[in-house]
Amino acid sequence: MTTDGLRAFDADNHYYEALDAFTRHIEPEFAKRCMQWAEVGGRTRLLVGGKVNKFLPNPAFTALAKPGALEQYFRGEVGGPVINLFGELAPPRPEYRDRDARLRVMDELGLDGAYFFPTLGVGMERALQNDLPAARAAFRAFNRWLDDDWGFAYQEKIFAAPYISLSDPAAAVAELRWALGKGARIVVMRAGPVRTEMGLKSPADRMFDEFWALANEARVVCAYHGGDDVYSELIGWWSESDETEAFRRSPLRALLSPTAVADTFAALLAQGTMHRNPQLRFAAIETGSDWVTPLFKSLKKSFVQGGEAWAEDPRETFRRQVWVSPFHENDLAELKKLIGVERMLMGSDWPHVEGLADPLSFTKDLAAAGFDDAEIRLVMHDNAASLIGV
Repeated sequence: MTTDGLRAFDADNHYYEALDAFTRHIEPEFAKRCMQWAEVGGRTRLLVGGKVNKFLPNPAFTALAKPGALEQYFRGEVGGPVINLFGELAPPRPEYRDRDARLRVMDELGLDGAYFFPTLGVGMERALQNDLPAARAAFRAFNRWLDDDWGFAYQEKIFAAPYISLSDPAAAVAELRWALGKGARIVVMRAGPVRTEMGLKSPADRMFDEFWALANEARVVCAYHGGDDVYSELIGWWSESDETEAFRRSPLRALLSPTAVADTFAALLAQGTMHRNPQLRFAAIETGSDWVTPLFKSLKKSFVQGGEAWAEDPRETFRRQVWVSPFHENDLAELKKLIGVERMLMGSDWPHVEGLADPLSFTKDLAAAGFDDAEIRLVMHDNAASLIGV
């Protein structure tokens, strides 16, 4: 399916993990400390660190809603309990777990290529935050499964992002070297402070210099994808559960102000990581773009009031080194004004329920926001393709 001959390069696609995604390659000494499957009350449940994990209601993905089932909900056009909006559930389609089947569907959707990110995986680092060696082992196993089943640059169309935990700097460097050796063009990390054996640290702490220097040298894209980040703990300060459960969100969780991705870029800018590594390239995926405006306002104020602390206007550094994939309901014209059309990426979130059933339908949102044909082509295809060297 195409729109006036336009094809797209999607910055946000997902797979639904196989049951053995975290166990196929797990080191035996960590097997009971990481992910296990168990029958609990007649249901297949995921145990993480010996505890039932509730990040996803059905982590085995035995019954799934159709892609884009909640699109109208996220556009603010319908309301009510989310559980009532999923529609009919069905077993997972072949293309959700098989890369060759996925290539055929991508062609039908008009996609020349896509970045691929975890579904379950984006909630697992926090689930193991009290056992950091186990967390690193879990993602070493996960990345090797990912290489097996999807590949990091399969057919130059499927670009799956290995997951890197910074909890141990030397281990992060080793895992990045391994991923680069396997052809990775993009890696995914968790936004926010990094939990280490020495406590929470800024990702811009000098202890991570070797990692960022390697990423800078390799020019690999470092993506921050929405998930269960450290800031999820803040909800607990306000007398509510800090356990993240997909599709079960209190109004307060949505209203609290801290935004991990904005603070992450603030730290990388203010503490010099991006200045020290001018070839670093970042992508903000499935975080929307509403956070960019207040961040830019704060960056401008900081630069005006204390310009001597900055090597240059930090907004210019951001514009040069950060690409953003907005939600379809965000203010697209405002984002273009702030970072430039060359730094905007279309991310459909396919096949997730909160994304777009038809990735090419994002062209309508861009056109409605005043983007011309050349700008639409950049956002829909060329920016994402060129970012990873396609």
